[in-house]
Amino acid sequence: MTKIGYHASHEQFAPSDLLEYTTLADERGFDHALASDHFHPWSERQGESGFVWSWLGSALEATEMTFGTVNAPGYRYHPAIIAQSAATLREMYPERFWLAVGSGQLLNEGITGTDWPVKRERNARLEECADVMRRLWDGEEVTHHGRVDVEQAQLYSRPETAPPLIGAALSEETAAWLAGWADGMITIATPDHEDDAARVEAFKEKAPDKPVFLKAQHSYDDSDDAALEGAYEQWHTNCVPGPVTQELRTPEQFDDLSETVDEEQVAENVRVSSDLEEHVAWLETDFKLDVERVFVHNVNTNQETFIEAFGEEVLPEFE
Repeated sequence: MTKIGYHASHEQFAPSDLLEYTTLADERGFDHALASDHFHPWSERQGESGFVWSWLGSALEATEMTFGTVNAPGYRYHPAIIAQSAATLREMYPERFWLAVGSGQLLNEGITGTDWPVKRERNARLEECADVMRRLWDGEEVTHHGRVDVEQAQLYSRPETAPPLIGAALSEETAAWLAGWADGMITIATPDHEDDAARVEAFKEKAPDKPVFLKAQHSYDDSDDAALEGAYEQWHTNCVPGPVTQELRTPEQFDDLSETVDEEQVAENVRVSSDLEEHVAWLETDFKLDVERVFVHNVNTNQETFIEAFGEEVLPEFE
């Protein structure tokens, strides 16, 4: 089983098209998939945002891959509903579904009109929600009053084993905090690996036996120019530095803020190349960080070319 996963980007593709790409990835040797859970895309250019919880059942039925998604319980979703959703998928497809949780972004969670608290408070709510979900997966009748409220909730359809609860981290501080309660960590690769290496080290120092997953932004196409053009067109809104992106409410605000981002900045944040050997080298460096799995997000829209090429030339290097 390869350690490389396919990232299914709901912000960029219609759900039906994304199912076709994911099925092709399964056929070409990808064993794992990570699906995004968004209400809004990052930009008007991306222009999609399917409901991942409807889509996951189809994707699990159509493939043999494992699947995970990153969710922010406690705002747009009540944690009891996410616990029920995850339990159903895991019961129907044993050992193939896992759940990652994070503190969220206003882009998605703001649609309910909730006040958007500071990061420290969002983290506290996240840990509270994680505790509620685990208790439900254990079969408890849960009553809880705090940052979220639960009244006499009990899951009657539960899997033999609970979904692993993976924590999402974008900072070294969050990584160290997650190590105390999460079953693993997922984080994002940076170009020079300095920041993600620090996050992995902070997590592994306190939880040496728990797995770490990495999401890496690549752009592969038939030429370097096409790879860079596609990366810029689709992903330059995601190259705005700093935590400000967690505070933006609409795709239009992302588009406005990213007007000054040029192709050079995109190339500094995305692994852009038409040379598959370069992509292999980048991934080999990822695995030196003591990570168990890397999910490759090909950020341009030419998914078939990427899947076919990686399936033939890249995945065999990591079996």
